[in-house]
Amino acid sequence: MALRGLDSPLTVVPWAAALLLVLSVERALALPEICIQCPGSVQNLSEVALYCKQTSDLMLHARCCLNRKGTILGLDLQNCSLKDPGPYFPQARTAIIIDLQANSLQGDLANTFRGFTQLQTLILPQDVNCPGGINAWKTITSYINNQTCQEQRNLCNSTGDPEMCPENGSCAPDGPGRLQCVCAEGFHGYKCMRQGSFSLLMFFGILGSTTLSISTLLWGTQRRKAKAS
Repeated sequence: MALRGLDSPLTVVPWAAALLLVLSVERALALPEICIQCPGSVQNLSEVALYCKQTSDLMLHARCCLNRKGTILGLDLQNCSLKDPGPYFPQARTAIIIDLQANSLQGDLANTFRGFTQLQTLILPQDVNCPGGINAWKTITSYINNQTCQEQRNLCNSTGDPEMCPENGSCAPDGPGRLQCVCAEGFHGYKCMRQGSFSLLMFFGILGSTTLSISTLLWGTQRRKAKAS
């Protein structure tokens, strides 16, 4: 009876299956740090879990609700003994819903949510104010154990000041209670007054020539001191 070699289809199939299994496990383990910052997983009856179960395209992993591309759409860090959301919190700036209740959060959270333009539901401890205040949310509801901020407002539509941004810039939301002025295409610099793309070649050319001049000056100074001594 002839023995099957390593090139036999019957041998290749198990190896291919094992490779796919390893790759899938590695992918599953490669979660954003914010998702595993707190031990445990999302509770079945939490608002994040209920949101994530609305569609089959979303999946719960550790403390996050992810879409098939791995983008964070929900984050549940309730009851994690947090004093602040932590350095990995910006990884969740794509989230639509975030639950931070039952934590001893301290300080102003306004800067914490910079860039969280998609956030529509934020659940906080009862004694923590919604970032941006009443002007940043359509609905703020206080309960016994938490405070819920819902439907983030676009402050660019409510400022009523067309001259807030320069002539070549436009207003854009930058998170709850925050906005920013973005230069139009082809403009940059202070108040978007400079036209054309920023020249990296010119920048490094000036930097290089300045550095060379200073180095030459220092070398000459040291040489004169050496001769004098």
